[in-house]
Amino acid sequence: MANTDRASRSGSPGGATVAFVLNGEPVSVAAEPAETLLSVLRERLGITSVKDGCAPQGQCGCCTVLIDGAARVACVTPVERVEGRAVTTVEGLAPDVSESLAAALCASGGSQCGFCTPGIIVRLAGRAETDRSDPSRALAAHLCRCTGWQTIVEGLDLLKVKNPPSVGGFRPLGTRDLDAAGRRAELEGGVRQRVAPDVPLGHGGFADDTAPRDALVAVPDSTGGWVVAPTLHEARRRAGKVQGRNTPSHPPPPFALPPLPAGGVRLATSWVEPAYLETDASWCEPGGQPASPLANGGAFGAKLDSIASGAARHLAAEHGRAVRVVLSREDTVRLGPKRPPIAASAVLDHSGVHSVVVVDGTVAAPGVAFAASYDWPYGIEVDVRVTTRPLAGPPVSDAIRAAGWAEQVVLVEGALEEAGVDRTALVDAASAVVLLDTCALAPSGARAGASVAVGASGEVAGVRVKVAAGDPLDEVVVRSYAIGAVHMALGWVLSESIAVDPESGEVLDLTIRSFGILRARETPPIEVEIVDAAGPPLARSSDAVFAATAAAAWNALTRSLGTRPEVFPSRPTR
Repeated sequence: MANTDRASRSGSPGGATVAFVLNGEPVSVAAEPAETLLSVLRERLGITSVKDGCAPQGQCGCCTVLIDGAARVACVTPVERVEGRAVTTVEGLAPDVSESLAAALCASGGSQCGFCTPGIIVRLAGRAETDRSDPSRALAAHLCRCTGWQTIVEGLDLLKVKNPPSVGGFRPLGTRDLDAAGRRAELEGGVRQRVAPDVPLGHGGFADDTAPRDALVAVPDSTGGWVVAPTLHEARRRAGKVQGRNTPSHPPPPFALPPLPAGGVRLATSWVEPAYLETDASWCEPGGQPASPLANGGAFGAKLDSIASGAARHLAAEHGRAVRVVLSREDTVRLGPKRPPIAASAVLDHSGVHSVVVVDGTVAAPGVAFAASYDWPYGIEVDVRVTTRPLAGPPVSDAIRAAGWAEQVVLVEGALEEAGVDRTALVDAASAVVLLDTCALAPSGARAGASVAVGASGEVAGVRVKVAAGDPLDEVVVRSYAIGAVHMALGWVLSESIAVDPESGEVLDLTIRSFGILRARETPPIEVEIVDAAGPPLARSSDAVFAATAAAAWNALTRSLGTRPEVFPSRPTR
């Protein structure tokens, strides 16, 4: 926590001095006009455990604090409203409360990058004892993209066990090799990720948290340039920050469905926002190396080409001092890459010596991995024929989780299902151990199978997953990433999309709640079995889980509804 005895940085003319009690200590802050509590905590007092995931939408819960003991989101709380009141961040909680919650989330895998968990811990700590029996109710105010919710709930359940945790496959933290856990997390996410009890408390080392608070701040303007100012509040004011908005429409996928081949399947998918919680940020000293936007998590591949680092280096050289580059949620959605929409068909062709699945597809942009070779776990050949067309819309990336090859898995599994093929007769020996209703093979060689139970009205009642990732290094991390991948796959099939203007390509959905991400109450029970597999650790096993689950969900919906949904998302989300 910052030294609260010293004066805060001065506000701009017309501001006011606000006095309140922060974590038990009196503070006095010179705030700018219309400044929020979140801005004051992070920018003036250095409390970086309070995260900015969507400000000022008030929809993700990452900036949750206690005001006079009640949970509030700081990004929509004008700082004047806390005059004379008590504000508590995760640092101000009783140590036995915060440390036990953090340890439980680390033990269960309920924290991966650790960006959303400080706000969750604060809200849980502020609940009355009588209100702790239903954690999904508290989680309704939050968004966690990494974990898929279940491991968070399981972490809270561990606190009810007198000697946690050797229930549910978890082990006490003292018996785990957390360095090995970090290596597994890096294999899954593609970038360095630390696993430790302090990570759920917000100490993962995110780029904007490590920036000097006296650095200049740069934000995108409306012309493709940057506005640079002494404070983030002032920079956004000058830039005319785009405010969160969404459309009530439920637009169809951008590509029309292709003709349906006899005995085959077809599918069109929509624009999908990766929806990582930590928005793009970086900072740099003149002549230095910019901080990575991927400081403690891979953002599902969507930040690999982030504009933040290059801009920080350039602007620091131009201004001759440290510069922070900070994208808002709206900036991230407008400028960041999306999962490429596709329209394609597939059919099983028995005319050759081998069974051949013919996939005819259209992808959103040339070079997307949909056309790349893919090693199948089945003894079949897959003939992929792809055309590309220009498409007005946001950028796309084939680095996003399993983009391109997961679409192939879904289509081929759909074609096999439509043809009534017994997969056990086709699967290779290595994949037989994970085969459930579907099977997927990640480019690394990691394998996963999935089975999805769907009720009569189309609701998903449960998911079972088997995954083989070589040496798991840490089973808690493998399981946590698998559950997160199941959650993301179900969202892709069922509910996730963003509206994009077909003429201008402008993204019309900028609020985080408009992305269609499944909430805690909507997420079914997920069972994960980690299969013993000899050999070295294999990367991206959760990508194989994502592909296998999406395919299994598509086929399960077809069996339940009696007709195959031909667009993703398969149900209206507006």
